[in-house]
Parts: sequence; structure tokens; C-alpha cells
Amino acid sequence: MRLKTFLKQSLFVLPILLGNACALEFVEMKPLSSERILKFDAPKWVVNPAKQYRAVLQTSKGNITLELYPQIAPKTVNSFVFLALNHYYDGVPFHRVIENFMAQTGDPTGLGTGGPGYQFYVELDAKYTFDKAGVLGQARSNSLASNGSQFFITYVPYPSLNGAYTVFGQLLEGMNILKSIQKDPNAQNKADLIQKMTILEEVVPVIK
Repeated sequence: MRLKTFLKQSLFVLPILLGNACALEFVEMKPLSSERILKFDAPKWVVNPAKQYRAVLQTSKGNITLELYPQIAPKTVNSFVFLALNHYYDGVPFHRVIENFMAQTGDPTGLGTGGPGYQFYVELDAKYTFDKAGVLGQARSNSLASNGSQFFITYVPYPSLNGAYTVFGQLLEGMNILKSIQKDPNAQNKADLIQKMTILEEVVPVIK
């Protein structure tokens, strides 16, 4: 009877323990610089691929929260986080917004031709594709080795991008904000901006 009671209690406690383990905690990462920096020779390594990361984009329309994939695209996520921690994305406009496709940003010039001063090769994983709305992708030019600072978030599934562009995250919150983003830089309607980007890093509990 004692053994049966123990087993019943164990089966009851296990889901609770698993539930607590799944409740992730995040802390805001400290900036690497106090001022905005726009050019670099290469990004420093600032992420731990074993941890989870999120990015909060404070835009002129509201907040957008992104989950990042450091295990799938470590170079891309590291570059993204490194630039964000140097205030690179603060004040950057959404320079390319296409209905039923995506919203693109990440170029401080606002022209779609700028970058951080370095480039790197795409990171592709067949399991992570543009199969749904809210996929975070790395923009590039014609070369597969031209990843830089520009990125986009899809409005809809877009399978023609599969195998050609890096998937490095997914929208968690703010699809309504994303859909309200506009690119119309005239006197009456200015392009929407990333006012500030904050990076959150998973807090790994210390087991004593």
C-alpha cells in the first residue's frame, strides 16, 4: 500500500515540477555602449546558444516581441543581439512594407542599401521555414554571404523564401502592431520606426 501511495503521489507531483521548469524567466541585457554605434568590423560574441533570447521592438505603433533562435542560427542571432546592444536599431525606419508579404527594417539609412560594416553567410535549416505568419528572417542581397543588419517579419506564409533566407526567430506578441506598420515617408505620413530595441536573456536557475 505504501508503494502504491508513493507512486500516485509521484505521478501527481511530476507535472507540477515540469510546469515550473517550463516557466522561463528573462532579464534585460545591459547595453554594450552608451551611445549609438553604426559601423563595426565584426560582431563580438555576446549570446549563449544554450539560452533563449527575446527581442522587444518598441515601435511608433506599439511593441512587438520576438522569440530568437540561437540554436538554429547562432551567427545571425548573435549579430542581431550585438547590434541591438549597441543601439544600432534605435530610430531605424521600416523602409519596405509589402501587404500580404512582410515588413522590413534594420537599415539606418532607410534606403535598404545600408549595413553594419560586415557581412556573413546565410544559416539554413530545413526544419525552420517561412510556413506561417510572423516568421523572422534575415534580409540579404543577391549573394548568400551578404547577411548584415536588415531583417523582416512575414505577414503570411511565404514558401518561396525557403532555403534561401535565414529564419532566426518568430513573432510572439504584436501581430496587430506589425500589420499597422506603414512605409509612407511623405509630409503627412512618416515611415514607422523602431524607437528602441531591448534584448531579454533567459535566466538559468542555479541548482544547489
